[in-house]
Amino acid sequence: MMHETLDITRSQTGIDGVSWNILGQIYVPKQVSDDSICWHATFPVETFVPTHMHPKQDEYIFVLDGRIDLLLDGKKTHASTGDLVRMPRGIPHAFFNNTGEPVTALFWAAPAGKLLELYRRIHNMSSPAEVVKVAREYDVLFAPPISSAA
Repeated sequence: MMHETLDITRSQTGIDGVSWNILGQIYVPKQVSDDSICWHATFPVETFVPTHMHPKQDEYIFVLDGRIDLLLDGKKTHASTGDLVRMPRGIPHAFFNNTGEPVTALFWAAPAGKLLELYRRIHNMSSPAEVVKVAREYDVLFAPPISSAA
């Protein structure tokens, strides 16, 4: 079991100095316990996460700076600075940076499930098809990718 610890994860750092390159996006882990996982994400221009779902986790995005285009259960929408996106388990979702500017957001999922292990495994993986294949082993189920929610 992994229990929460009393500590501060400082700005610009991740737990144990870690950051992950997930298909060009930078994820910096800020908190991990059995109950939840939290990471800071930077989405460079034209990056996206294709439609997927978490059958065993709820996921949240708090947009820190910019705008994220979304597909939430097949419906197009967007979230901007200060917005919170709630994605209950089992609901397909995808997010895209179509703005021409980098976007930053704070993500978290509850419970943590196998996301920590997934991000460790797909760090620096260059093939989207391989990421999609591997993710199934960690309870993240991807649909065929698309290029834009706009």
